[in-house]
Amino acid sequence: MRRPVALRLNAALATLAVAAATGVVLSMPEAASAAVTGSATGYATQNGGTTGGAGGTTVRATTGTAIHTALCNRASSSTPITIEVEGTINHGNTAKVSGGSCNTAAGVIELKQISNVTIVGVGSGAVFDQLGIHIRQSSNIIIQNVTVKNVKKSGSPTSNGGDAIGMESDVRNVWVDHTTLEASGGESEGFDGLFDMKANTQYVTLSYSTLRNSGRGGLVGSSETELSNGYITYHHNLYENIDSRVPLLRGGIAHIYNNYYVKLNESGINSRAGARAKVDNNYFKDSKDVLGTFYTDAAGYWQVSGNTFDNVTWSAPGSENNPAGPDPKSNTTVSIPYAYSLDAASCVPGIVTATAGANKGLKVSDGNCSPQTPDPTTGPTDPTPDPTDPTPDPTDPTPDPTQPSGTNLSLAAGADGSSKASGTSYGNVRDGDLSTYWSPAGATGSVSVKWGSATSVSRINIREASGSTGAIGSWRVLNGDTGAVLKSGSGAGVIAVPPTSLKKITFEITGSTGTPKVAEFETYAG
Repeated sequence: MRRPVALRLNAALATLAVAAATGVVLSMPEAASAAVTGSATGYATQNGGTTGGAGGTTVRATTGTAIHTALCNRASSSTPITIEVEGTINHGNTAKVSGGSCNTAAGVIELKQISNVTIVGVGSGAVFDQLGIHIRQSSNIIIQNVTVKNVKKSGSPTSNGGDAIGMESDVRNVWVDHTTLEASGGESEGFDGLFDMKANTQYVTLSYSTLRNSGRGGLVGSSETELSNGYITYHHNLYENIDSRVPLLRGGIAHIYNNYYVKLNESGINSRAGARAKVDNNYFKDSKDVLGTFYTDAAGYWQVSGNTFDNVTWSAPGSENNPAGPDPKSNTTVSIPYAYSLDAASCVPGIVTATAGANKGLKVSDGNCSPQTPDPTTGPTDPTPDPTDPTPDPTDPTPDPTQPSGTNLSLAAGADGSSKASGTSYGNVRDGDLSTYWSPAGATGSVSVKWGSATSVSRINIREASGSTGAIGSWRVLNGDTGAVLKSGSGAGVIAVPPTSLKKITFEITGSTGTPKVAEFETYAG
């Protein structure tokens, strides 16, 4: 096949033209072998998996402009590509580049409205200096073996809203691995979060990374009502000298295991607004209030096992603080859908110190507290489920077949949602008209029915539009006020939920075949 060679040649010529203008020489190797080691783990393996630029062309970039150029020279916005990065990427060498397969901006690495991309540090290392990585409306992204430092939201220069890595607006399947994310202070010094997710970001894993010297580690969800994010895994990461948010969870599910937390100054894992966190075999040291619901009265939940608390102090409970300690107990259960292997908490400081961060040789744990380099095509996860993993949540996998009775409360309600496909409307799900419908912008999304005052609901009926029957796969029904999961299952139809008084109820599609179309989201008191 000669075409791939021709495409690489065209890309090389265009990129070298930019490089000549910036005084940078780029290597564009013929070989398509990627430098990525290992395979995605955690929730990034779900929803079809995360492979980044596997199977595509590999290019080398030493400037931010060259990274953007590589994205813009692809045949399409979904053409797989691996970009090997070496050197320092900063404002001076990161310009906007235009093209049909990209949507970039100056002063930030912009991964917007694209898919199937890997960015990996090679050679002497890749440092994004005061320059953030922004992932928006994108999917299947891998970022590995890079350092991102001192990204500011105020002062000069600014980039990415002050986030080292930030994700927002319908992002799916991101694996961030062996990175070093660091700041030099908190919000008063101009910095924001190190690893933030909002506006419907799902199926993300952060692994073997170091996050340090920041006021905020990262958040999932930007407000108590922005609950469309979730399915996040954090494992074998080092959090050091962080004030709070490791992470802050608003709604959704997170799996947090084998992390090493040192000097959490104000609070740690902050589960709130109905979020559920499974917190396994972590090591917390010289820290305060490392788990709980903080700075809000919107409760979150946790399942804990095997954690070590070394010199951890706990505040007294208050109206807006509910620390899990001093003797943390589980108040929920969380079912994990993927296989994983737990290191004992006692060896977490050693294994994480040896493996986490950029330029550590991409080493991982073998599940027995020993570092190893994984095979480039084999993931480091255990092929069999961990025997300590709990049984699945006691939710009914299928909708209740009993038809609801009484008045459809949705007819007098409002509606909103996380996303909508062109030509559809949230209001179409409560207008009593089966010929109109709402569809998410992608394969997943959520739509809500809401009232001005608390309304009692015990059954809903999800009615698919003509020609789309069976497209809706897995789903969750959420209390839109708190984010609590009322029911989960698969397939449209009548769904019985625990009788609940609420102002907002949300139907979240987490899996589908074809294009899901909700013609009516009916709600009933009985």
